[in-house]
Amino acid sequence: MTRASFSKLSTIGILAPVLFITGCQSLATTSDIHNSGHSSESHATLENNQQTLIQQATHIQQALASQNYAAIIDDIHPTRGVRFSMYAYVRPETDKVFSREQYAQYLQQSKIRFTWGEKDGTGDLLITPLPTYLDAWVAANKFNSVTPSSNDLKSHGNMINNIDNIYQKSDVVEFYHKGTEKYAGMDWRALRLVFDEYQGKRYLVAIINDQWTV
Repeated sequence: MTRASFSKLSTIGILAPVLFITGCQSLATTSDIHNSGHSSESHATLENNQQTLIQQATHIQQALASQNYAAIIDDIHPTRGVRFSMYAYVRPETDKVFSREQYAQYLQQSKIRFTWGEKDGTGDLLITPLPTYLDAWVAANKFNSVTPSSNDLKSHGNMINNIDNIYQKSDVVEFYHKGTEKYAGMDWRALRLVFDEYQGKRYLVAIINDQWTV
């Protein structure tokens, strides 16, 4: 082998790893851009889902606030119905749960009274028809001027909040009224709407109220 040939082969041997490394770097850069694009798309999808959730919850809150109770029938879960909890501590054994059909029926049969639970502080039973419960206890009109939050509960009362245990895979939208200076904020209230997905769409599975308890 001539000196010129040996020199040429040596140069190729040196350049080959360099080209290989450069090629890997190029591929890595392309992969990073590709993954970054997926990340941006996933973030945008998540934001859109959250916005849609907030819109649905606001529709429900506004319908209840204007006493247009029938307007939320199609939002109620088709198979699970909707649960009503008087306070933050959800009681699956005793909380009232109505199917869509029952909810619509009891709106019409407004003289039928139900026992919703015990009032904190007095222990008195809250016994009232569904429309009265929605008007006086859920009291969605108190949240007309608040900005709802999704999966981020702002209120922290002294009653145990077990929503994460009962609804582990659900989405929760909270409407939180911070209370007034007159009562040092102790008249705060919260309305929590819980949603589960069914056949590609979110449905309402619970309406939970929360407020200061003793």
